[in-house]
Amino acid sequence: MTMTKFLHTMIRVKDIDKTKDFFKILGLEEVRRKEVPQGKFTLIFLATHKGAPEVELTYNWDSEEDYTTGRNFGHLAFEVENIYEMCSNFQEAGIEINRPPRDGYMAFIKTPDNISIELLQKGDPLPQKEPWKSMQNQGSW
Repeated sequence: MTMTKFLHTMIRVKDIDKTKDFFKILGLEEVRRKEVPQGKFTLIFLATHKGAPEVELTYNWDSEEDYTTGRNFGHLAFEVENIYEMCSNFQEAGIEINRPPRDGYMAFIKTPDNISIELLQKGDPLPQKEPWKSMQNQGSW
C-alpha cells in the first residue's frame, strides 16, 4: 500500500492580513511565501509548526471576483486543547461562533472568506458549561 501524507488545503482570499490574523488565533503562523509575478498571485503557507499540514492562502492580485464556497468544499478541521477557551478567543476577536460548543466537543466558525472551520475538542468532550450550555438553539454550520 502506498503511503499518503496530507500536505495542505488551499483557499482563495481577498485580504491576506485579515485572514492571517484569523488563523493566528488558531495558532497558525506563516511558514513560507511565494510571490508569482508572472501569474499575478501570492501563495502564503500557514501551519502550527514547520512540517505540519498547511493551509495555503492564494491571493490573486488583480481579482475583483468574490469567491463563493461550493457545497463540494466542506470545512477545515482543527483539534484544540480547550474548545471553550478557543471559542472565547474567537468571540473576543469579533468572530461569530456559528455553531457553539454546547456539547463540549464541537464548534463551527467561518473565516473572513466564508470558509467553515470545525473545532474539535482533543480527547473526551469537556463538561458542559455556561454560557455555551445555554446556546442549545443557536447556530448552524
